[in-house]
Amino acid sequence: MNRAKESTTMNIELIEDNPYLLLTPGPLSTSKRVKAAMLKDWCTWDDDYNRIVQDIRARLVQLATKETSLYSSVLMQGSGSFCVEAVVGSVIPQNGKILVMANGAYGQRMAHMAKMLNIPLVLLDNGEVAPPDLNQLEIILQEDANITHVAVVHCETTTGMLNPIEAVGRIAKKYKKTYIVDAMSSFGGIPMDMAELQIDYLISSANKCIQGVPGFGFVIAKIDELTKCAGWARSHSLDLFDQWDKMEHYNGKWRFTSPTHVVRAFYEALKELADEGGVIARYNRYKTSQRALVKGMKMLGFETLLPEQLQSPIITSFLYPESEAFQFQTLYEKLKRRGFVIYPGKITNANTFRIGNIGEVQVDDMIRLVDAIQQEKFWT
Repeated sequence: MNRAKESTTMNIELIEDNPYLLLTPGPLSTSKRVKAAMLKDWCTWDDDYNRIVQDIRARLVQLATKETSLYSSVLMQGSGSFCVEAVVGSVIPQNGKILVMANGAYGQRMAHMAKMLNIPLVLLDNGEVAPPDLNQLEIILQEDANITHVAVVHCETTTGMLNPIEAVGRIAKKYKKTYIVDAMSSFGGIPMDMAELQIDYLISSANKCIQGVPGFGFVIAKIDELTKCAGWARSHSLDLFDQWDKMEHYNGKWRFTSPTHVVRAFYEALKELADEGGVIARYNRYKTSQRALVKGMKMLGFETLLPEQLQSPIITSFLYPESEAFQFQTLYEKLKRRGFVIYPGKITNANTFRIGNIGEVQVDDMIRLVDAIQQEKFWT
């Protein structure tokens, strides 16, 4: 064996022998049960596979609302951002206009998609550490009757902030606007009811709080809104209505090749969620883990970027300690060797790093992480 090949083999063996916990907002650590579901091959035309797709679609609606007859779901190949772009590009008519509320990278990404698609846009930018300005939202909707859609990110993983989607929806519906919520990092992990929140389109991904693996996302939509959108799409591959229409009329068949192994893993993840006790039980686990993490980190001298009242139970941003010796990359590498992978910061005006606690992660893992950071406190 030559040196290069020998080195590669050794590195692969090292990774396999030393798995690490992903403390990120997704992809995330999954259970052996979910991983094992990917060991069988499936045919996209087979009735057994398509029955799984249909069951997934029904289960998603049941998770989203008690008013199940009013909503439907559609699965879409690609990452969560593909689904966001499918919604932005498919549900706004040619004479429509979208208002995007942004307080982080993912709200900004939604606005950028609208610009790329030449959709008239109002961007309400509240910076990265402030909640949405609801008064300003109402003023804009009063003054601009051309706005047809309002969009917001529920859990902005740039910081970990949880945005007030109920209040935003109440204002949007006061002015009869279609309401879009990017619930990428919250759906399945935070209790919500689309009907009660007046959400018309909710977007999420397989590899977030439902704890599947990457490969597709999904949109849960109010049927009355979705059926209006035939012929509106600005993309063939990301035509949300057409994807939904084919799944409706061909028993779960996707228009193009579907990620069969990922779909089967997601189906297992949905059953695993039910076995855990549903969304409320998972929310309580996430919340308990996040509180244990923050308590431990504060004991080590770290401060959170956000105040507690704005903080989600999904991911937490921590400020760098006041020490010139602190280097995030050094901490990252040391923790990775101990079996933990954390996330760099994403905001522009402060030095931060982020730690997520969704996925196959327990409160004991947070305690072990804090112990590992304490042992690696090289910057003091």
